[in-house]
Amino acid sequence: MSTPDYSKTPAIAVYDNRHLAVRTLEWCRHPDTPQTTEIRPTRCQYDARGFLSHSADPRLAATGLNNFACDYDLGGKALRTCSADAGTSLMLSDAAGRAVLGMSGLVETASGSMDMSRAVTTRRQYEGSSLPGRLLSIAEQVSGRPERVTERLLWSESGAEAGANNLAGACIRHYDPSGCVETGSIALSGLALSVTRWLMKDDEAEADWQGDDRREWDAQLDGVTYATLSQGDAAGRVVGITDAVGNRQRTALDIAGMPAGRWLTVNGEEQVIVRSTTRSAAGQVLLEEHGNGVVVSREYEPQTQRLDRIKTERPAGHPQGAGVLQDLRYEYDPVGNVKCVRNDAEETRFWRNQQVEPENQYGYDSLYQLVSASGREKVNLGQQNRSFFPADSISCTRYLRTYTYDSGNNLSRIRHSAPGSGNCHTTDITISDRSNRAVLRSLAATPAEVEMHFGPGGEQLQLQPGQALAWTARRELLQVTPVEREGAQDDWEYYRYDARSQRVVKGSRRQTGSGTQTQRVVYLPGLELRTKSSGESLQTVVAGNVRLLHWESGKPEGLNNDGLRYSYDNLTGNCGLEVDEDGCIISAEEYYPYGGTSLWTGRGETEADDKTVRYSGKEQDATGLYYYGYRYYQPWAGRWTSADPAGAVDGLNLYRMCRNNPVTFRDSNGLLTEMEILFLKFMVRDYRDLTGKDLGLIMHNIVRLNDDEAAELRSRIENMSPRSAASTFDMSTDPAPIHEWLARFQETRLEWQRPDDNAALPAPALTSGDDLPKAGNSKIPLPAITPELLMSQFPDMSDADRQALE
Repeated sequence: MSTPDYSKTPAIAVYDNRHLAVRTLEWCRHPDTPQTTEIRPTRCQYDARGFLSHSADPRLAATGLNNFACDYDLGGKALRTCSADAGTSLMLSDAAGRAVLGMSGLVETASGSMDMSRAVTTRRQYEGSSLPGRLLSIAEQVSGRPERVTERLLWSESGAEAGANNLAGACIRHYDPSGCVETGSIALSGLALSVTRWLMKDDEAEADWQGDDRREWDAQLDGVTYATLSQGDAAGRVVGITDAVGNRQRTALDIAGMPAGRWLTVNGEEQVIVRSTTRSAAGQVLLEEHGNGVVVSREYEPQTQRLDRIKTERPAGHPQGAGVLQDLRYEYDPVGNVKCVRNDAEETRFWRNQQVEPENQYGYDSLYQLVSASGREKVNLGQQNRSFFPADSISCTRYLRTYTYDSGNNLSRIRHSAPGSGNCHTTDITISDRSNRAVLRSLAATPAEVEMHFGPGGEQLQLQPGQALAWTARRELLQVTPVEREGAQDDWEYYRYDARSQRVVKGSRRQTGSGTQTQRVVYLPGLELRTKSSGESLQTVVAGNVRLLHWESGKPEGLNNDGLRYSYDNLTGNCGLEVDEDGCIISAEEYYPYGGTSLWTGRGETEADDKTVRYSGKEQDATGLYYYGYRYYQPWAGRWTSADPAGAVDGLNLYRMCRNNPVTFRDSNGLLTEMEILFLKFMVRDYRDLTGKDLGLIMHNIVRLNDDEAAELRSRIENMSPRSAASTFDMSTDPAPIHEWLARFQETRLEWQRPDDNAALPAPALTSGDDLPKAGNSKIPLPAITPELLMSQFPDMSDADRQALE
């Protein structure tokens, strides 16, 4: 990005007399039209108590519509939330502040009345006043259907056995939508040491834990036991895990508590996965030596600490011979956007007198949205194709992709051009005029037609023409029908989830010329169990970025049993290289910025087909969708299939992917951009520096868990009054006067600078109101911490902690 592209394009905030930001002005300039600048105002309104009541992005504000409208109860909790993207929801709390009754899927009609034909009512039941008030059950009712009890929680009482396993007062059995989870032992640190999972007898059955007889509940389970054992250190960090089939992983930690080595034991034989790890003083990984002898080195820019180079190589003396397998070099613009990526391990190719270099270049507008990308692709690849080619038969050509966005930050057009091969096409996306919901032009030709393709909660109902999507009452993707047939069975793929909306089971059925083929995957900690109707039974042991494939039956010819597959990622987590246990390349893959494969080569198609982790390090289903944990992503449209379940944690547009900058940032679980964890760390450190106090046990644990697991979380403080901030943050066992810090923050106008994904974490300095951000800095609003968001970030949070948050 050249200087004229972002010069004189500040971000300006307008405050009222309560120091609440009521307007935010941003200047958008496209590099192709540097003389044209569009001012984009975001509007906010607050009630008499200082709570945010209305917010509107530039596009909807121009038509008099809001992205969000909220009403609050006397305790400051959101009572009614109207979202243009996610629909209208209601939440009633009791005197203790616990959610007891909720409704979602409400639709406001043109006359102002409320359409409840597709509403979902959620009811929570707690213990009586003589007990601690823990959650006992959750019941859900879809309008027009009977109520189902979707969750039951059984709590341990005091006793010798409970005391011996540290279970007194803990949730020992949790019946959820996918089956049941039992906790058998808990460490003093709170780490669950023994966890057992049972699934439903019928994957297609809806769980309903009615009544009080546990025997009736257990009768719905299939009886197959999946037990996982964990081992932790004194700080509660996991250092060992034994999966459901007896494979064991162990991890060695360095003096700072960071992973330094990893081993995997299968069938009694231990293998080295990560031999050693060297880190800088800031905790950045400098050098990793893997069990296959491959060495990965990382270099960082001295001044900014941005990742400058990732080199993957077989060193001198390796049994397969020395060689560089991948050598990624990054160039950035002044604010940290990736400008160029080059793989120096690849040679420049020539095709039809065209020079094709192993390089990707990117361009941005003044809002740091990706507007152009160039790279290389397979000749005659076609649109949305993912074909495998042997490494020695590949012909490449250059491509250029340009991206167009509207003023609501919606990706509206992807134009692809590869003149050398004639692969030129355009993907148009039609956006609703009442929300940020959007579908391909093939589904809706006009904005008025878009809303009919979405459910009341913002879930997309059609993937492509003729491909229906079905959803659960919790807005989780339930089933995809890729092929519909008249008078014959459809092809479909279905999914089942646990209480935290994490996928536990995936199944599919497909009609072929030889009959019906079915597949099923069970997801367990550190293990995936894959079975096919053809007789293939595969256990995939997952140890970080390494997968071990063990076939119990039906092993394809030419593949080694218990073979290791090492995945090597780039800056944003894309799995670009797979290497076996001998250090030989299995496959190499390159991607377009928003997903989709531009180049895929390897030594064998059968072996390459077992690759399940691809773009952004996520699993791609047979539907083409990527599963991120809380949402599904459609790479051909560059947007999510449903509204963000965490709300406006990543901006007012609930469908936007990685702030429209997927080559610089990543989203690891479908909730928000990964860079935002740095804001949380800055907030905690500043609070300690200003008050001499900590934010409390919960906030401390959040920071620790984010360091260990790279989860994401941030906190909106910019647009909150002291009172609303206090009600939002005061949740810890060691409460601190957050409102005092917030007042100090607003008084000094602390400006948050956009950090880099791989930067060190110095505590930011407080600046005076006159010291505004310099050109190129980006000030990003921070969303509110809610109990729901906290719980969504930590799948291993105990039920007792969940209850405490609620």
